[in-house]
This record gives sequence, structure tokens and C-alpha cells, in this order.
Amino acid sequence: MRFVPRHATKVLRGQLSTFPCALLLGPRQCGKSTLAAHHCRGWKRLDLERPADFEALSDDIEGFLATNPRHVVIDEAQRLPALFPALRHALDQERGAGRYLLLGSASPPLLKTASESLAGRVGVVELAPFSPSELLGVPGAADRWFWGGLPPVHHYRSADRRGRWLDGYITAFLERELPMLGVRIDPTRLRRLWTMLTHVHGQLLNASDLARSLSVSSHTVDSHLDVLESAFMVRRLPPFFANVRKRLTKRPKLYVRDSGLLHFLAGLRRPDDLTTWPRRGHSFEGLVIEEIAALAAERVLRPELCFWRTQAGAEVDLLVVDGPRITPIEIKLGAAVDGRQLAGLRQCMADLGLERGYVISSGSVTHELPGGVMVVPWRDIVARKADLGIGVATA
Repeated sequence: MRFVPRHATKVLRGQLSTFPCALLLGPRQCGKSTLAAHHCRGWKRLDLERPADFEALSDDIEGFLATNPRHVVIDEAQRLPALFPALRHALDQERGAGRYLLLGSASPPLLKTASESLAGRVGVVELAPFSPSELLGVPGAADRWFWGGLPPVHHYRSADRRGRWLDGYITAFLERELPMLGVRIDPTRLRRLWTMLTHVHGQLLNASDLARSLSVSSHTVDSHLDVLESAFMVRRLPPFFANVRKRLTKRPKLYVRDSGLLHFLAGLRRPDDLTTWPRRGHSFEGLVIEEIAALAAERVLRPELCFWRTQAGAEVDLLVVDGPRITPIEIKLGAAVDGRQLAGLRQCMADLGLERGYVISSGSVTHELPGGVMVVPWRDIVARKADLGIGVATA
């Protein structure tokens, strides 16, 4: 598969032009190393999964940084925590942007270490698997929704080989990657939980129900979800809170972030299986949310993503919050959008004083409904032809 340009390149370029060090985070095999190799051609590269590279750096970190003061990529940086304080000292010895690029696969532990040691010296970039818009026009990528966006899965053409690769990815993540990160959880139990999450994908999270099904405490479920979220495997979308005279829900919604992993764990094995899957609409919702999340990351500095739901059940699937600016987005799999289906969106707009709301549907024509609601085709979102009023480019 040829190199596919990534939307995150713009953000990465901006961070490297601002900070002496950038940190590129994302799930395993989402393309971090490929992006770094393409963007940082000619830079020295160390992969700390390779024993020789790990030894070369760990034996004398300060000496290595002194003799390599700039243009260095360090992959799997979380494997050497001692790197961060030494890197802080090296960065303080010499000014200049774009000196080091660190790559990592587990966000909270790595981000915590980096933020404590490199405060004010590091710019963070998140890289997700291929989005539908990135694969637009790429041969063989028509089934991106079903197979997800992890790059290696698109090297294969048959459903059997793609399925075997996804199964191997899940097994390696649970049995190899997590233990290497110091996570001690029974892989069988975590896989059971991950599979159970496919049945609540797109719904309010009830940790107590999951705990009863697993015969563990809700605290244990929460800690397991922390692990899956920190590795970019799931998204807990928080509810929006506002000073309105309505009781709003306090529970997050749960999404399995990569649609390929969602479908495989749910037992789907062929694209045709998706057409009759009862959770097809929720799957589409998660797909759109991840695309909008990528779009917002490009255009907004630290965007907040959340949903809006009252205790009475009125709901909007996604709110993109950019300071005082709020973009409400409802997601509909069907092509036809009935105004009666948009009561939640209209109520949200009225309660929050918003003049414009959006509906993303599988239709083919953009049109406006009364009350400032714009219906936008999903294909125009993928082609980046639609204006959802989300920020401006930040880099």
C-alpha cells in the first residue's frame, strides 16, 4: 500500500515549529513510525523495541543527547522513563524548535511523564488509525467502515486474511503489549469486557451492569476501561454540562474507537454482515464521531467533544466545544431526515442559545431545514467539502 497522507501532519508540523520536542501518540500500528519517517526524512531514528537501540540510549542517555542535539526520532519512548528528565536538561541547554520527535502508544502514563518532565517544552499530537477521508480514493479502501482504519489490515485483500490479522492484533495487544507496559490484567477477562463493550457501543455506560456480567466490582471495570482508553481502544464521550434548567445525564457514552475492531469483536466477519447487524446505526455514529474528532483536532486548539442528553431523554449525539463556540451535531444513518426526529437537536439549540445545528446523514444533498438546521451528506464530510463551522486551521 502506498504512503497515505495523514491529516495529523499539519498539526505535527505546527508543534515541531513551536516546541523543541513533539510527542506523537496513538494506538499500536496506527502509522506513527511511517508518518515520522515521511515527515522527518534524514533524522536519526531509534526504536526502543529494538534491543540494540534501547541499549545504545539507556547506557548513556545524557551522552547520546549531547552528541545528537537535534533531528532525532525516538520510537516507543515510554519504554525508557529515564529519558524524560535527561531530555529536559538537554532542551534547556540549547534553544530551538523541532529538535526531537517522540513516539508512544500509551497515552496517560506517557503523557503524565512527559508533562511533568517536559512542561512547556513538548507539543502533543494524537494520530488515530486511517480515517475515511484519508483513505478517500485509495484503491481497495471502499470497505473502510467495516474493516476499520489500522493500516496493516489494508495490506490484505481477502476477508479471511484481514480477519486473521485483526484477531492477531487483539491477542498481541492483550497478551504482549499490555504486560510490557506494566499492566497486569487477565487477558481473557479483558477480552470478555472488550467484547461486551461492542453491545453497548454508542450507549450510556453502566459500569455496574458490566461488573455483574463479569462477576467483578464496578471499580475493577472502571480500571479496565481506563486501560483500554489509555491505549486508544475505546472512547468515553462525556456529557455536556450547562447552567440550564434541565437535569442532564452524568454518565458518559462508550464507543469502541476503531470500527474494524468493533465489528470483529462483535462476531462480524464479512462486510455483508454489517447490513443486518442490529447495532449498525450505532457503528455509523462512532465512525462519524472519530472523523469529526480528527477534523476538530486539525482546526481547533484543544477541542472538547461531548454529547448532550437530558434526564427526559432528549439527546444530541455530538457537541464540538471550542471555547464559547459550540457546534451541535446529530448523526443519522438513513438518507431521509424527518424534522420530527430532530426534537433533541432543536431543544439543545434553544437551551444553549445556538443559531446553527447540523445533521450528518447518508443522503446525497445538502439542504437546510427550518430553525437553522443544516443537513449535510456524510460523503461530503469524508471529502472535506462540508463546512460544519468548526474552528479554523491551527497550524
